Amino acid sequence: MKPFTPAPPTDLDTVELPLPGKFQGKVRDMWPLDDGRRLIVTTDRQSAFDVVLATIPFKGQVLTRLTKWWFDHTDDIVPNHVLSMPDPNVIVARDAKVWPVEMVIRGYITGVTKTALWYNYDQGQRNIYGMDFPDGLRKNQALPVPVITPTTKAEAGGHDEKLTRDEILEREIVPRDVYLAMEDATRALFARGQAVAAERGLILVDTKYEFGDVDGQLTLIDEIHTTDSSRWWLADTYPDRFAAGESPDTFDKEFLRQWYADQGYRGDGDPPLLPRELAERMSRMYIDAYQRITGDTFVPDEAPPAERITGRLRGAGIIE
Repeated sequence: MKPFTPAPPTDLDTVELPLPGKFQGKVRDMWPLDDGRRLIVTTDRQSAFDVVLATIPFKGQVLTRLTKWWFDHTDDIVPNHVLSMPDPNVIVARDAKVWPVEMVIRGYITGVTKTALWYNYDQGQRNIYGMDFPDGLRKNQALPVPVITPTTKAEAGGHDEKLTRDEILEREIVPRDVYLAMEDATRALFARGQAVAAERGLILVDTKYEFGDVDGQLTLIDEIHTTDSSRWWLADTYPDRFAAGESPDTFDKEFLRQWYADQGYRGDGDPPLLPRELAERMSRMYIDAYQRITGDTFVPDEAPPAERITGRLRGAGIIE
């Protein structure tokens, strides 16, 4: 598989389509369609600390293709919302009732944000998300078993609210039977992801899953096991780096988050400008992770995105 050097940024900051009802999130644009469908366009916007900070070349195409690959390889565990992918930046999905809890599952104690296990542990906490952790743990250390650390979704009005399992059930944020099914699916999905990662020379460190309801059935939504939603390390260098107290080789947006943290920025005020060479380095890193995981060579579609997407959606009969 030949290494890929990205072209200059295409700046897929947003896309305009002849459709009403557009919703622009941090990293994707969405439109409601008819018959219970939703059109999702992934952009090249990059967020960290819950703020859009940069544009990463071809990021949208990489994450859309990778998400579709993972959905195809996990639909025996839980059904997902994808109907089709008419363009490398586009997913047509079933519209779902979204459950307001993000299921974060962690196999290692790490992270620099206020919801991360290591951040809280390093602050002296030993009971985190209702779970007890022993003294003497080191940053980036593997946990005996993966732990689920749920948080509310932004739409619920309390984004990044640390929750315990008991709080979710007592407050009826999600019905008990649904939440138990979400737990089972989360553990099974993470085990599948870790097994695939191990075969590819990677470590799936932690990730998040989002679920919804489609016709009364628990459904996996959003994206899955991407370099934006998950943390990935290079397996063969991890033992030596951990023993030396060094950060592992990473393949995810933690690289960006750590760079901003090193500049003294954690989400407040105006962020420093991400140097172009770092944006391109992240693009190569995302593409490398995609190629390692899927075994496919990434070939970007470099046609102008607004024209390309509109034309392909018309060709597929999705828009007029």
